[in-house]
Amino acid sequence: MTEIVAAAPQWVPSERAVTAARITDFARFVEQRYGIRTADYSELWRWSVDDIAGFWRAVWEYFEVGDEPAEVLASSDMPGARWFPGTHVNYVDQVARHARADRPAIVALSEDTPLRELSWAEMLSRTAVLARSLRELGVGPGDRVAGYLPNIPEAVIAFLATASIGAIWSACGQDYTAGAALDRLGQLEPVVLITADGYRYGGKAHDRIAEIDALRAGLPSLRGTVLVSRLGGTRPDVLDWNDATEELFTPQPPALTTEPVDFEHPLWVLYSSGTTGKPKGIVHGHGGVLLEHLKAVALQSDIGPEDTFFWYTSPSWMMWNFQVAGLLAGATIVCYDGSPGHPTPDALWALAARTGATVLGTSPGYVLACEKAGARPALAHDLRALRQIGITGSAFPASSSIWLRDNVGDIPVSSISGGTDVVSAFMGGVSTVPVWPGELSAPYLGVALEAWDESGHPVHDAVGELVITEPMPSMPVAFWNDPDGTRYREAYFGMYPGVWRHGDWITRTAHGSVIVHGRSDSTLNRNGIRMGSADIYEVVEALPEIAESLVLGIEQPEGGYWMPLFVVLAPEHELTDRLRQRIGAAIRADLSPRHVPDEILAAPGIPHTRTGKKLEVPVKRLLQGADPARVVDPAAVDAPDLLEWYRGHAR
Repeated sequence: MTEIVAAAPQWVPSERAVTAARITDFARFVEQRYGIRTADYSELWRWSVDDIAGFWRAVWEYFEVGDEPAEVLASSDMPGARWFPGTHVNYVDQVARHARADRPAIVALSEDTPLRELSWAEMLSRTAVLARSLRELGVGPGDRVAGYLPNIPEAVIAFLATASIGAIWSACGQDYTAGAALDRLGQLEPVVLITADGYRYGGKAHDRIAEIDALRAGLPSLRGTVLVSRLGGTRPDVLDWNDATEELFTPQPPALTTEPVDFEHPLWVLYSSGTTGKPKGIVHGHGGVLLEHLKAVALQSDIGPEDTFFWYTSPSWMMWNFQVAGLLAGATIVCYDGSPGHPTPDALWALAARTGATVLGTSPGYVLACEKAGARPALAHDLRALRQIGITGSAFPASSSIWLRDNVGDIPVSSISGGTDVVSAFMGGVSTVPVWPGELSAPYLGVALEAWDESGHPVHDAVGELVITEPMPSMPVAFWNDPDGTRYREAYFGMYPGVWRHGDWITRTAHGSVIVHGRSDSTLNRNGIRMGSADIYEVVEALPEIAESLVLGIEQPEGGYWMPLFVVLAPEHELTDRLRQRIGAAIRADLSPRHVPDEILAAPGIPHTRTGKKLEVPVKRLLQGADPARVVDPAAVDAPDLLEWYRGHAR
């Protein structure tokens, strides 16, 4: 697998920026409190993984989460680490402590409605009243509340109300059908459903009343449904959102009271992509999420009370949960219901200007689409407030990182990588560390990240499996309906017992950054040489004729190996022999002759998970002739019709 290392950073923090960074303040706190002096981020990270318990105690104390804990880490076994035994917390307490009158808590937009602001007072008041409404429906600690909602403020309030009483939140975006939502939410037997009559996307209103009816019919455990009217829809047997969240009888709204729960008491259930079989329900605890998100948002991303934090996301994706964590740091968050590319390809940049976003998060695919569309965001929009760009979802090409610098501004590009599994990042940008194009600046604090070879030995400046050798507090408490933990152990600890294997190929560079090469379970292996698909995508998708691509390594009977490259062509282009030659020449020049595919085929599209990840492994299995019913659940795919097209290429 070829390593591509940039010659120099594209952004270097100024001395003033380093001094003012929240993470620098944390380092001073550690020195004053514990006498541990660290000269730079690298030394701070090393201490944080050498003394895991000491680091997380420092995070607890720095953010004044609660009373002094008696013990931080009772057992460091993986799986089964025991964090903060005997300690009680509630996620919502950390949100409520930041209430203020001079800035909104939430800024909300959709494609065809004016910008509206929700004050901290309104957000917390509606949270308190909704919590009371839930209690009146019999909801208590441990019960499940399900959301079937677009990315709107009501989703945030519903989550906060649920968490405040110790109930468990779980949500799907409304682009999921009722069947796909039932595959997820139905596992939990929720007692209340909070939903909206529809959403807006791409200039169209999408009525979801029929899907809601089907969803409710499939959830016999429901005691009640709360409906947000986005499109004017209603139902006679549901509780209207305003009735459930407004105090109608007294001028003084009720105080928000929270239920103290055990540190590992379930906060929410997120889901694996569910491309094969039912999605796994991944359970995270109040305390682990709280500490991890305070670290990731406030320390690593340097987000605080003066920031407006806008990540383009959906309640189906863990980045929605990550953005809500902006409230833990006192930031204003942005909820957007709509397409990032409507009515023009650069619409997301227009929204960033309109909201005064200081931190904007998006995906590599969106950046590449803007690049190919010839967008010039800094010229077309007032982005002077923007001071950081976040990127996640897949490997981020160096060329796109440079494009952001040249067309958005000389500001840090914080590419992060982690997963739903820990509802956070293992590595990413740091405000005190340079940004190298195409690389993630550093491992996150408290993340004992290494690259291992097949024998379980650490490697540097070489490709290896991403492993985590010490526990993180936001590792799953459990998988839902996995009573003996078998599925949990198999998911992460099957290859290296006691060590978390995440399933990504990475390189740790000499200057401390990390390069992500793609999923290790979809590795290309030609003649014994391992290759990362992300490396090929970076080269191929840089060509103006190519909108997107998918490369696969197909093992065939009797030792054969077929490596096709499927390409989706940009408008007004066709796949000629000359273009095939250009693609092969680019791969040969920028990577190696071993990376050149056996065949280049035009495809009508590339199937993805609902969170935008290319379906490399399922499509590979289809091409090997596997039964589609056992390979992939069409409900978990953004364009399921494409699966039959790929199946037609089985050999």
